[in-house]
Amino acid sequence: MLALIQRVTHASVSVDGQTVGAIGPGLLALVGVEPGDGDAQIERMTTRLLGYRVFADGAGRMNRSLTDTGGGLLLVSQFTLAADTRSGMRPGFSTAAPPDEAERIFDRLVAHAREKHPPGVEIGRFGTHMVVDLANDGPVTFLLRA
Repeated sequence: MLALIQRVTHASVSVDGQTVGAIGPGLLALVGVEPGDGDAQIERMTTRLLGYRVFADGAGRMNRSLTDTGGGLLLVSQFTLAADTRSGMRPGFSTAAPPDEAERIFDRLVAHAREKHPPGVEIGRFGTHMVVDLANDGPVTFLLRA
């Protein structure tokens, strides 16, 4: 499981012109599910998403986590994140989990994150064409692996 996280001042995702998820300050996480991902990866990724220290403390250093700040979390499934781009000029998707498996794992990640992060978890809509709008704060962007 991969997550490209971005510290944002705000982010939203829309489908067919309708906003389906939006947050203020917090993290946008684009999530790629890989074959074989399961409970261990869900637990580790949830822990990392909520605990990764990317927010400034009083001295301006990245020492605070999403849990510390109480910010929003926007999770967006993105199978292209798990693409194989090592060769050629076109991505291969055999390294991404099949859609049914990926949706099941993504839904479990969302449920686990919602359980662990009471301030709120918003989501996109799996398997649709989504438009993601964000203001990256910093910019601060990291690739997490579970």
